[in-house]
Amino acid sequence: MMDSRLMIGQQGRQRGWLILVFGFVLTASSLPGCNNSTEAPEVAPEPVSAAVVAHRDWAVPDMAPGGVAFGSELVSALKNALDTKPAEYVARTHHLNDDGSPKYTNRLILETSPYLLQHAHNPVNWNAWGEEAFATARELDRPILLSIGYSTCHWCHVMERESFEDIEIATFMNENFICIKVDREERPDIDGVYMDAVRMLTGRGGWPMTTALTPDGEVFFGGTYFPPRDGVRGSRVGFLTILGQLAYKYANERDGLLASAAELTTRMRNTSARQRPGDVPGVEAIDSVHERLSRSFDEIYGGFGRAPKFPRSVTVDLLMRYHRRSGNDQALHMAVYTLERMAAGGMYDHVGGGFHRYSTDARWLVPHFEKMLYDNAQLAVSYLEAYQITGEENHARVVIEILDYVAREMTSPEGGFYSATDADSPTPAGHEEEGWFFTWTPAELAAILDASDLDLIRDRYGVTDRGNFENRNILYAKRKLEHVASDAGMTVAAARDRLDAARKKLYDERLLRPPPGKDTKVLTAWNGLMISAFARASLVLDRTDYRERAETAAAFILDEMRDGARLYRSWRGGQARHWGVLDDYAFFAAGLLDLFEATGNARWLAAAIELEDVLGSQFWDGNKGGYFLTAAAAEELLVRDKPSYDGAEPSGNSVAILNLLRLYEFTSDEQYLALAEGAFRAFSSSMSRGGTGLPKMLSALDYYLDTPKEIVLVRSHPEDDFGPFLARLADTYLPNRAFMTVTEGDELDALSKLVPLVEGKRALDDQITAYVCERNVCELPTNDPDVFAKQIAKVAPYGP
Repeated sequence: MMDSRLMIGQQGRQRGWLILVFGFVLTASSLPGCNNSTEAPEVAPEPVSAAVVAHRDWAVPDMAPGGVAFGSELVSALKNALDTKPAEYVARTHHLNDDGSPKYTNRLILETSPYLLQHAHNPVNWNAWGEEAFATARELDRPILLSIGYSTCHWCHVMERESFEDIEIATFMNENFICIKVDREERPDIDGVYMDAVRMLTGRGGWPMTTALTPDGEVFFGGTYFPPRDGVRGSRVGFLTILGQLAYKYANERDGLLASAAELTTRMRNTSARQRPGDVPGVEAIDSVHERLSRSFDEIYGGFGRAPKFPRSVTVDLLMRYHRRSGNDQALHMAVYTLERMAAGGMYDHVGGGFHRYSTDARWLVPHFEKMLYDNAQLAVSYLEAYQITGEENHARVVIEILDYVAREMTSPEGGFYSATDADSPTPAGHEEEGWFFTWTPAELAAILDASDLDLIRDRYGVTDRGNFENRNILYAKRKLEHVASDAGMTVAAARDRLDAARKKLYDERLLRPPPGKDTKVLTAWNGLMISAFARASLVLDRTDYRERAETAAAFILDEMRDGARLYRSWRGGQARHWGVLDDYAFFAAGLLDLFEATGNARWLAAAIELEDVLGSQFWDGNKGGYFLTAAAAEELLVRDKPSYDGAEPSGNSVAILNLLRLYEFTSDEQYLALAEGAFRAFSSSMSRGGTGLPKMLSALDYYLDTPKEIVLVRSHPEDDFGPFLARLADTYLPNRAFMTVTEGDELDALSKLVPLVEGKRALDDQITAYVCERNVCELPTNDPDVFAKQIAKVAPYGP
């Protein structure tokens, strides 16, 4: 039975749901939110207007609707922030003065987050997260309305247009609440705490996340997207009604509300503290997850479970590892077939490269059109490993198209990688529509392509007059290239060349369309994932440009997003903000280790060791093992979380454990192995239950249960070419390894201080020499790339 003090009933299983607020029972329709919608969204209201001026002297009002006075100091700060915006600055709001200036400006104009800046001209008196807002709540004796989202979230945009741009709703919020906006991507620590609260209350979560808090930050109400008023989108109860009831309860029934909020906090803390360390699991934990995945595998379309389907790379990666050591062909089939179907579907951008966020249907056809850096980084690695295993060139093509898309469209001039692009894009009709930028009508295609190319495109990518999405066409690989070529009387190579040229024309034409919004903040964690992708692809595909791209990004983070030993999480416009969390250290350290393997430059290994030192001193749980999400010196929140769930992004703990094991192989330092074993014991019960929630951690367990290969290539002279040996390595799927290249002399002497294994290694007969070792015991060194290939191809099956 639901907690009758405060609960929002589960959305999605049935049409009706309940909101229970201390005795008030409100009925509404099932409502969507980013990452939890199972259907294509309804058409959104008209978009927020945009004012673009070349020169301005915009005024700033001295209060927000609802009589919230700003004071001269704040007005001056807001005015200065506006005046220093570039000439092309867009005021994202319906509310414009006759000269095109925004009627309202709030404190979010002082921020760097694109998501927060999107709300800087709402009539809501938004605050950024910070002590000032909480102090104001205590001073005015008001509850806090906390709204959390991100810049490319479709339903966040809808709630902004419907509610936060509505004068009546904004006025009520300003009169009765202290309103705080948080970018979940900048502050995953805040998002994690309050998402856990919402899930406890409702059984599910999503964005935009909407919670009501006491001035001490405790939750007494939570949910996701709400329609603005009763009756909108079939809802009997809208956001304005809910706000009214929350304000009434806070004013008139506060004792019960505070007691329930305190009880929820206790539940959250008890859940967090419930972890009981156990033994390091064995291979049976991986066996169990494989069995569960086999039962939920979609034999027709690939993937696991029903729609919506997400590109969960961590699951695919575990299956490929499991196949390697178990020989289980079904595991490989599930992984590779899923990748094939995803790349054929509309979730993949066949014109510009890269994957959209997820598929709303089981066929991978209709995506949610935003593109996230973290998805594309992980998927590039998954397809790269599938290419190593199968030799299928199409997997390599997907890797190249992903990384070329990121290099072309998602890389800052400074070398860091941008975070995401929006699902919504402007249309010729003047409103925003999800997916319009990426879709086509036959008439649009006919205006670009000649008749023969149009026929090929229609045949290959399933273009119809009716379309498959809002009377437009999402391109997807409906027919195999061989069949298209045969029907056209062409060779496969000729058909591929013609289609590539036609897709280039479509891409060039698409560039003329108003593009989706782009979140140009640089996040350390997500950049770490993309550095891994570029670095690993540079080795496997022999792409010097990919290596250089990874090196530039890594140097940028070390130079611009670090203060001493501590990392910042976010950077934009020359400003680094917010101390890094576990994911930032773990993902970036993993990228640095991959970059060390790709380049042989000891700088990257040394930097990874420095990051691990910070994790050990600031994030490690000395009582139960594992890493907390936040540093010991970080802001204290309701709960200090210790994440383990591997979802759209792997958990920081899973990646950190794998880093420890890799560092142990490189350095032979037993401390790293002991920490990894302590972390495995910390999450032992979760790993041993056979659930599918920790596939990345189980991949780390696979590494631990294996005997990883330690591989050293040594040359006498810098001009000697490692190429023949690197080609053999590229052809070998070898996830459990520590690989390095080194030149005799000063470089080898310097590296030996970090990696004792290389000490004494020499290039025999003045030729490149390979040393393949396990636990510091090496096979006979060889100058022959073919012998080297046989040595690294040996696989130890899972033991008893």
